[in-house]
Amino acid sequence: MTTLAQIMADLVQTSSQPLYQLLQRALREAINSQLYGPEEALPAERVLAADLNISRITVRKAIDGLVEEGLLVRRPGSGNFINTRIEKNFAKLTSFSEDMRSRGRTPRSVWLKKSQGTVTPEEALRLRLSPGAPVYRYHRIRFADDVPMCVEYATIVASALPALEAVDVSMYEALEAAGNRPVRALQRLSALLLTGEQARLLQAREGDAGLAVERLGFLRDGRAVEFCRSIFRGDMYDFVAELSTP
Repeated sequence: MTTLAQIMADLVQTSSQPLYQLLQRALREAINSQLYGPEEALPAERVLAADLNISRITVRKAIDGLVEEGLLVRRPGSGNFINTRIEKNFAKLTSFSEDMRSRGRTPRSVWLKKSQGTVTPEEALRLRLSPGAPVYRYHRIRFADDVPMCVEYATIVASALPALEAVDVSMYEALEAAGNRPVRALQRLSALLLTGEQARLLQAREGDAGLAVERLGFLRDGRAVEFCRSIFRGDMYDFVAELSTP
């Protein structure tokens, strides 16, 4: 089995990045390849420094960055642990793919459905469209690396994209390429218990805790362009928001 020291040695030979950044890359690769499992503790910083023949200051700087990203969690008195939970800033309008990449995770999708049609009464009300208006629908399971995080049901106003197949990995990247990426959104978060079908898609158990997030995205001119409902695993996702006084 490949070790962290071997991963680090390969990176040192092929990259001129600072050592702390190489260690961050090596730790991400080790975590993604399951060299360290979910919730497992990393070796102590002094052990990592000795094994990799680098300073403890370098190890601390690398780990500080991964803690800030959310990939690791520091537990005082216990050590540094792999963080399987994802924190999503509820106040920032970013895509799932952007969130995962910013944490060193690889986003991917398993498509359940891509279709075009006309708005349902609920969609027409939410998107402020006339009956019969054309829309694209995208239903998929969103993964971080190989872990299913949510099931996403998105409806996009058809005029916002050049074609149904324009969406590949990231819907927001496709909308941005078409000049129609949302600049603000209304989001609603609610708790639920996963149904049998939702649990099957998310590799969870029926009745497990889940989170439902509805998002209505708007363009700069005020037009609604996206209505999305996502079902998240409650054991994998935390939504956070920064609050301030008026």
